[in-house]
Amino acid sequence: MVKKLLLLVAIVYTILLVVVSLVNLRGVPSLGSSFDDKIYHFLAYFVLAVLWITFFKQKNKKFRLLVVFASIILFGIFLELVQHQLNSNRTYDTYDLIANCLGVLVGTLIAARLDIIKLK
Repeated sequence: MVKKLLLLVAIVYTILLVVVSLVNLRGVPSLGSSFDDKIYHFLAYFVLAVLWITFFKQKNKKFRLLVVFASIILFGIFLELVQHQLNSNRTYDTYDLIANCLGVLVGTLIAARLDIIKLK
């Protein structure tokens, strides 16, 4: 039951991340720094990695975790590249991509090392 719920949350979160990445965002709360956008990118991909790595970790195959990690990185690259094509108000930013990748890396390392949720 928990595993199915985690899968549902991961899928819904992924879909929401796609939508948020492709639409114009207004009224995003400020964190008080000059690089708020990068923090949001880091956190978004950190959560994405934690969700998917936690779900697939129970398969107990390290190669599978590497595939999930690489897939999330490629997903972030793809979204960063296509957002300008689909919405002229959005642009490609290498620093956003770096923040995405760092979020995935940290999220993967944490989720792979900790037993956040025991799935059965």
